[in-house]
Amino acid sequence: MKLCSRKDVPAEQKWDLSLIYTEEKLMWEDLEKTKAAIRKFIESYSGQLTSAANIVSCLDTMEKIRQAISRIWDYSGLAMETDYTDNALRERYEKVSEEITHMERDLAFVNSEILLAPEEVLTEAVKQARGCQVYLKHLIAKKPYMLSPETERVLAALGRTMDVPYEVYNTMKLADISFEPFTAGGREYPLGYSLYEDNYALEANTEVRRAAFHAFSDTLQKYKNTTAAAYNARVTQEKTMSELRGFRNVFDSLLFEQKVTREMYDRQIDLITERLAPHMRRYARLIGRKYGLDRMTFADLKVPLDPEYDPKVTIEESRRIIREALSILGEDYGDMVDRAFRERWIDFARNTGKSTGGFCSSLYRQNSFILLNWNERMADVFTLAHELGHAGQSMYSDQAQSYYDTDPSMYLVEAPSTMNELLLAHHLTQTKEDPRFRRWVLSNLVSNTYYHNFVTHLREAWYQREVYRIIDEGGSVNADVLSDLFRRNLELFWGDDVEIPDGAELTWMRQPHYYMGLYSYTYSAGLTVATQAMLRIEKEGECAVRDWKKFLAAGGSKDPVGLARIAGFDITTDAPLNNTIDYIGSLIEEICRLTEKIDGICVS
Repeated sequence: MKLCSRKDVPAEQKWDLSLIYTEEKLMWEDLEKTKAAIRKFIESYSGQLTSAANIVSCLDTMEKIRQAISRIWDYSGLAMETDYTDNALRERYEKVSEEITHMERDLAFVNSEILLAPEEVLTEAVKQARGCQVYLKHLIAKKPYMLSPETERVLAALGRTMDVPYEVYNTMKLADISFEPFTAGGREYPLGYSLYEDNYALEANTEVRRAAFHAFSDTLQKYKNTTAAAYNARVTQEKTMSELRGFRNVFDSLLFEQKVTREMYDRQIDLITERLAPHMRRYARLIGRKYGLDRMTFADLKVPLDPEYDPKVTIEESRRIIREALSILGEDYGDMVDRAFRERWIDFARNTGKSTGGFCSSLYRQNSFILLNWNERMADVFTLAHELGHAGQSMYSDQAQSYYDTDPSMYLVEAPSTMNELLLAHHLTQTKEDPRFRRWVLSNLVSNTYYHNFVTHLREAWYQREVYRIIDEGGSVNADVLSDLFRRNLELFWGDDVEIPDGAELTWMRQPHYYMGLYSYTYSAGLTVATQAMLRIEKEGECAVRDWKKFLAAGGSKDPVGLARIAGFDITTDAPLNNTIDYIGSLIEEICRLTEKIDGICVS
């Protein structure tokens, strides 16, 4: 289980960034070409954005520049995500970041000068626009919150500075933090971020699992003050920007870009906290009974219900399983899955300095890149299917939309990915009629898909909301404040059914989502729409599949309410979320019935 160096990872387990540039010098050449294109762009459009035709032409031209910047950024940034200990990659990343910051500064005049145009010109520009129409409408909506052109240019020049808190966090987490081995049952075990989160947290041996949790938490404790300082700097930045732009509070500022109301945001947090908690507590009691635990603790929540039924899965086997599970989405979707494996879009490796978790980054009308840490567990298959969901959404929306409109609002960005997890689980339940196998699949769905999105990230969202409330009132946060908030957060959700041991309160240190605005709550929002769409597919078949693919292809061409309507749902009401919580409850109810039948264990 010990992590190797990046240089020792076999090529077939790494993604192939030569799909972007076959060699590094081509990236630098592209960067120089892009800088030259920006200089010409400034000459052509600066001071000329006074007519509808010029505004539309400007945005259409800038679209190509944005695509080039995206390629350069991905080539540099994705390489560093695989090894934060590589100083050469870091130096290249810093140089590229500096160059892109200068580009953003030089392009900052566009939005400011467009909004100086008379209302009738802007109205006519919207009528004439095609690929940039949604972008232009959103820009006009931002007009009350825009600062002077010179101020916007200064803020763009400070772009790298604004990212420093996140860079500090990642550097501490992936390059500096050092975990010592721990001992359990007289045996020594290696420890690391991904080793804990992807292995030991799911370890069936209770002594090893709990010892790993305490060793992991003890190490985090040493870095809590630095991590808290970085996070406080980030949320203070966001508060300052919300005030400068004239928003009522930081929530309105962050939700504005998502095109989401405060009611929709609060609903996700409050309804799930209130209505899902009883179901998840019952599931926790079931785990405790199944393992014969003296007490159920936070360190035990992610263990598989039936560890003997958790087979190892090879990378090639995962390809077959995912291909079959997603075949309902059509041959073109299956071909995309095959390409992802064949062309090495996926970085499976487990090495020192690599980012934890998983993500997907897509290049417009090209291909996607998927990062995960492969441990040969079925949980990894779900993760891979999840990330391929982002790739699939990009494939359809890139074909149908302009570069400006390809990405949906953050509110629904996790819908395509979580849908794939649901389709995978549905497929697996159809492969066998054995009750034990069915229970294993359903428990994977609860302990991975729904736990990850409706519990882990939702508790992050509750905690985030409390942090922003403190910041909005003029306060600040430190390690003790954050730890106290997270402990109260966990105790609120789990009640007396789960013991919250020392170290659990440091969970706030483990996720990068807090540096990405109001992101955490969107996991449950996306999964809500995905769940309802999956249930509709089960009931209506091909008609519902067609609507889902229309939803994917729509990208960011509509706001979240409009996108959900394409899939067949009204997310301005409580119904989709309540129905999804009821569905999770029904899964847990069936798991309990199956466990009583298989093991004679009954949990009320």
